[in-house]
Amino acid sequence: MNTYFKIAWRSLMKNKMSTFINVFGLTIGLTCCILITLYIRHELSYDRHHPDGERLVQLEAEFKSVNGPKKMATAAAPIAAAMKMDLPEIEETTRLVSLFQDDKTLIQYQKNSGEEQSFYETKGYLTDPPFFRMFRYHFLEGNPSTALDKPNTIVICEDMARKIFGNGPAINKTLTINSNTNGNTTVAVTGVFRNPDRPSHIEGRFFMSMRGGGIDELIRSTGNNMINNNMFYTYFKLKPGTDFKKLESKFAAFTDKHMGDALRSAGISRKFFVLPVESIHLNQEVPQNVTPSGNKTYLFIFGSIAVFILLIACINFMNLSTANSSRRATEVGIRKVLGAQKGTLRQQFLSESMLIAFIAFLFSCLLALLLLPMFSSISGKTLRFLNDSGDLGLFAGFVVLTLLTGLVAGSYPAFYLSSFAPVRVLKGTLLNRFGAATLRKTLVVFQFIISVTLIVASVVISDQMNFLQTKDPGFARDHQLVIPLRSNTSRQLYATLKNEIKQNPQVQDVAGAQCYPGIFNAGDNRWYKEGQTMEDARITKRNAVDADFFKTLNIKLLAGRLFSKQTAGDTSGYLVMNEQAIKELGFSSPEKAVGQKVFTEYQGQRYSREILGVVKDFNHEGLQNKIQPYSFVQEQGDFQYLIVHGQPGSIDKLRRDVQAIWEAKIPGQPFDYSFLDSDFQKNYETDSRLFAVIRYFTLIAILISCMGLFGLASFSAEQRTKEVGIRKVLGANVTEIVGLLSADFLKLITVAVLIASPIAWLIMNNWLQEFAYHVNIGWDVFALTLVISIVIAFLTISSKALKAALANPVKSLRTE
Repeated sequence: MNTYFKIAWRSLMKNKMSTFINVFGLTIGLTCCILITLYIRHELSYDRHHPDGERLVQLEAEFKSVNGPKKMATAAAPIAAAMKMDLPEIEETTRLVSLFQDDKTLIQYQKNSGEEQSFYETKGYLTDPPFFRMFRYHFLEGNPSTALDKPNTIVICEDMARKIFGNGPAINKTLTINSNTNGNTTVAVTGVFRNPDRPSHIEGRFFMSMRGGGIDELIRSTGNNMINNNMFYTYFKLKPGTDFKKLESKFAAFTDKHMGDALRSAGISRKFFVLPVESIHLNQEVPQNVTPSGNKTYLFIFGSIAVFILLIACINFMNLSTANSSRRATEVGIRKVLGAQKGTLRQQFLSESMLIAFIAFLFSCLLALLLLPMFSSISGKTLRFLNDSGDLGLFAGFVVLTLLTGLVAGSYPAFYLSSFAPVRVLKGTLLNRFGAATLRKTLVVFQFIISVTLIVASVVISDQMNFLQTKDPGFARDHQLVIPLRSNTSRQLYATLKNEIKQNPQVQDVAGAQCYPGIFNAGDNRWYKEGQTMEDARITKRNAVDADFFKTLNIKLLAGRLFSKQTAGDTSGYLVMNEQAIKELGFSSPEKAVGQKVFTEYQGQRYSREILGVVKDFNHEGLQNKIQPYSFVQEQGDFQYLIVHGQPGSIDKLRRDVQAIWEAKIPGQPFDYSFLDSDFQKNYETDSRLFAVIRYFTLIAILISCMGLFGLASFSAEQRTKEVGIRKVLGANVTEIVGLLSADFLKLITVAVLIASPIAWLIMNNWLQEFAYHVNIGWDVFALTLVISIVIAFLTISSKALKAALANPVKSLRTE
């Protein structure tokens, strides 16, 4: 075996260009496999670190109404306790509520010196005492079993503790939490947990007790109402050995017992089911969960890309090995004459491929470690490699992958080269019985089918991303400054802030709102028109706005009128709806809807509002979703956001001016802001990351394919040296010779484009269906792909073809 590797090393050093191409290609291929495997492992490892994780489930529900079925991951507050009481399979329960009206939460801390510090924090939740007994968090301070037993308590992450309290202890310190969701509360710190190093669908930075605050008051006021206020994520820890399906079979009886009459009265039905916590992250059947779900399709795409890139590198190895077979033929013939067997020769050639694969693996491990921070940034995930003992198994898997790669890449060359007949080889009459040339052409076509498919994917995704960024969403999103109002003080000063800001000459309009386009809106009502009942009611999103909202966002009026500051009655009894809401309610036109009343019912009471106006449809969410029915009511204050529409070209100066006004009026609270267009684009963040990853891997696939093409072109030019010399002597010019040497390869690329185009169309058309609004894949995409592929291939080949064409024919013919 030692002899095999010595001979292999000498052979590799003798053919340096082929060796470089093979090692480089396999290095890049293995690096891609390592990075993508780390990404896939990360996605598959969500919530697998909790003790008894297989017994943790989330309660989910499917609603059915005239709007159609809708799956939700939330339920009403009383359901958790009632199910635990009625269903003996449930050992423990906990509920979780995100601070859904807080993009950031204002947290204040008063030092011993009396100085008050203010901070903004994200990812806050309200939960029950059993939460930390069911979900694993490593506590640095406090006891996870009892941390939230008392009302008005809070558990915070290590980062947050250090930011607020420095290196001192955080336990028993007092914080003031200003929340639009839970109101203003004073809480005691009862625990600090280490920043989690394992992925979870609950990415909380702080958790407050459910008891104490506005949500607690809401729970008390609604009593045993299990129909409304479905905002609570509910988790069960099941008793050992519990069968999920048997538990779910009892939910129908529970539903009929506790809420059957209320559901029938409301004209809706509800079916409960459970989802294992370990499956939540990749479950896309429920659109809204604690955090956005992952995408199984993307995992399949990334995994396929990794396999195909590695295949391209293996194909390069096979092609170059068989192309160089004439150089090794004499060696094979002599060794066979001296007694070498086929098996011995195969071991020799497999040793060469294994040595190349091992060298590539060493380089790929180093390259993966260097690229891991960048890949983590692009993918938006915190990826690890060789950080703990659990990675040893993964490393062993990569070693096995390397051995398989070496076997795959070297198998055909080994069997092909070892099959040469020594008599024919030494006579110089070697016959290509295995059709090596045809195989090489087939493999080149296969390589470029993969590359062309990725090019088409990149072009289509780029077009779709551009479409999402440029399509008119139905409102003015540019030059819009959004100022969150996260405390009672700022909300009470809304009118003062608005008036001060409006005096600035750089301001077009200013408005207040509970919500704005681009962010999640939890509010909704179920409306029905005259002559109908709640069974006919349509779910309609609800937003509370001031009179300037539509003008500030340039939302078009179709019929009726908008809210007016001069008309006091507009603040009660009226609403404005969009086209979709009017259509679903059954009105024949916007004009016919104006002046009509719509009705809803809540806890046995019937409420009505008159339709004041109808506005043109606009996209409140990303273009993945169809436009939903929307209604707007006017309020005078207590808004959560102030929206400032600035003049073009002055947004930075406007931001500084608004900040100065804020700091003068509310000196104790940090100024924070965002831009509406950026917030709206966040809806496409996942797809943008997909585009970035595919774009980089497309370039890698093209690079590896072109390197293999370059090696084959070099071999082809070398084999045809004398033919080129004769053609030049007979009068052929450089252009003709370059065309001659390039034509065969360009034909193969054209064939690859023709085969790849329908495959790419099917894949990308399926991806586009995830968007309610999307581009169409036209013929120009494939024409552009063909041009790109031919240009890349020609540039790759032409350097060798040009060199051969410019060579002195005397040198190539002097041995004839």
